[in-house]
Amino acid sequence: MINATKPGIWSGRIDDVTNHAAFRLHQVMQLNTPKESAANPTCALIGFSSDEGVRRNNGRTGAAAGPDSLRQELAKLPWRQPESHTIVDLGTIACKDDQLEQAQQELGQTVRESLEANMKPVILGGGHETAFGHYLGVREFAGPDAKIGVINIDAHFDLRSYTEQTSSGTMFKQMLDTDATTSYYVVGIQEFGNTQSLFDEADRLGVHYLTERELGELPVEQIYTQLHRFIASQDYIMLTLCSDVLDAAVAPGVSAPSPFGLSPKQVRELIRMVASEQKTLSFDISEINPSLDEGGRTVKLGAYLTNEAIVSLLGGLQNDD
Repeated sequence: MINATKPGIWSGRIDDVTNHAAFRLHQVMQLNTPKESAANPTCALIGFSSDEGVRRNNGRTGAAAGPDSLRQELAKLPWRQPESHTIVDLGTIACKDDQLEQAQQELGQTVRESLEANMKPVILGGGHETAFGHYLGVREFAGPDAKIGVINIDAHFDLRSYTEQTSSGTMFKQMLDTDATTSYYVVGIQEFGNTQSLFDEADRLGVHYLTERELGELPVEQIYTQLHRFIASQDYIMLTLCSDVLDAAVAPGVSAPSPFGLSPKQVRELIRMVASEQKTLSFDISEINPSLDEGGRTVKLGAYLTNEAIVSLLGGLQNDD
């Protein structure tokens, strides 16, 4: 079951109560709105409070507190969208006990219903097991024959075996093993964060990937050309961000910090590029762990990156060309 968001989460500074141009997110957020069909550009926030996949993957738990922490930071940000654009908060799906698969199914149902109601889902994780529930909803919406491109900004392939159980390290192998019309592109792979067997598995499964080193050495135009070529070959795109792709110096509050991680500006531009594509349906952010954060830096950065996705999914800032 999805749990309603407490109104007090969405609060913050108020500069004006009548001038829409002075509003912040907490002033425009529609809480727990029924999933009616949206007539205007709309994003739907969905929380996924889960640590179970991280626990199964022997990671550092605490990301279950991510959704509300991200909401509290998002609430403070300016809302620079036309009055016709809306944002709704549908609440949070919580993984109870060890029932991860059931929670992922529930997330998928909520994502599908949102897309069917003409709303762009933005999922606030949770461990990166969030991505599998996200995918289930996109696939149900798209139908069995549509080509879905999964773009993952991540330090890790997450292609581990799930013979014994699924986890936050198996999601993309689960997708590729069972779905011949899904393709996978991961950006930000850490050369020292994945075993050779995982690189071999990525090659066997036909995974497209760019390493952290390549992102620093290749011309930006070449990187974007590769991504655009992948997007052009798909019917729909879902975008997922694992926060451990960020450099540990700027994002300490994650399950698996990356000493050679990407800069916030690199990740920001990747999100803007992919989320602004017409084929992109949805976005999720995962692995924000407030219990491991220092001074709230990771949560705040996560909120800013999520806001970039929201803005791009809705068509950009009001004064963009």
